[in-house]
Amino acid sequence: MSGRRLSILALLAVATVISGDRVHAQPVADFFRGKQIRFVLGAAPGQDYDVWARFLARHLPRHVPGSPSFVVQNMPGAGHMLATNWLYNIAPRDGTVWGSVSRNIPSAGILQLPGVRYDPVKFNWLGSPEITNRGCYAAARSRVKTAEDLFEHELVVGGTGAGSTVTETPKLLRGLLGMKFKVVEGYVKPQDAQFAMESGELDGLCTTAQSFRNFRPDWIKSGVVRVLFTLEREPVSWLDAPTVYKFVKTDEQRQTLDFFSSSIELGRPLLLPPEVPPERVEALRRAFDLTVNDPQFREEARRMGFDITLRSGETLQALVQTAKDTPREIIERVAKIIQAQAN
Repeated sequence: MSGRRLSILALLAVATVISGDRVHAQPVADFFRGKQIRFVLGAAPGQDYDVWARFLARHLPRHVPGSPSFVVQNMPGAGHMLATNWLYNIAPRDGTVWGSVSRNIPSAGILQLPGVRYDPVKFNWLGSPEITNRGCYAAARSRVKTAEDLFEHELVVGGTGAGSTVTETPKLLRGLLGMKFKVVEGYVKPQDAQFAMESGELDGLCTTAQSFRNFRPDWIKSGVVRVLFTLEREPVSWLDAPTVYKFVKTDEQRQTLDFFSSSIELGRPLLLPPEVPPERVEALRRAFDLTVNDPQFREEARRMGFDITLRSGETLQALVQTAKDTPREIIERVAKIIQAQAN
């Protein structure tokens, strides 16, 4: 190869490096200005995750550098796993695609449940606007009136797919504590299962209290459904129900429940795909914090009946890492119980 050709190649290589550096150093506002951010949800239209995403999408442009517009795209399926796999393996890694997925998605990834094609630690977690309260509920007509009755009578509950809390909670409690849950799959979202409870097709459901409150605000208060127990370690005062930890008899059961219930702390998590430039991750995390703390946002949330509990992206990232650092024997125990209880 001639000396001149080598010189030309060297100059091209230098130019490429300089060009790449300029793109990487492009101010965040300049990058997002005029762009449209795609907000991909693992939830179906009308589900509480969907309502939250559309609410956030109206307010985020005021705080994201460059004021890009947001468009919400529903990608339901497999308990939010379809959207999660797409976000991890296919979505652009430049900050122009956000994700909203179930709080149970990190646990499903750590457990390596069937269908998982992602590592939850490698996502860039943006934050959560709300902490929810998870529990199991029975229709008033059911023979199951209290949590204790679950050891004597079967409760037919709905499922929304492997990896979803709605499906995995009763399976785990059936295998771990011996509670007599029967899971009927095939519901796209918890609201579909709640319609099935209304029609008499199902007798119960394991989901968040907020899901019931948003779908049928009077059901819990009026006694149409009974709160059998919550999944938190401490009782939730406004639900007036025992915690499932009341029925734990061994340290092994407690450790298993601790891992399974840790996802509650993730609230309604938002994320970016892996490998988004760090300065964009930082800017978008701060934009999310500013949005959730915006008085206009909070006033509208109050009118909609939402309770705001901000979790930062850094907090979610640490929670996911802590869950992944759980001793392997506990993770394997949870996975074995859930998979052994598959219908």
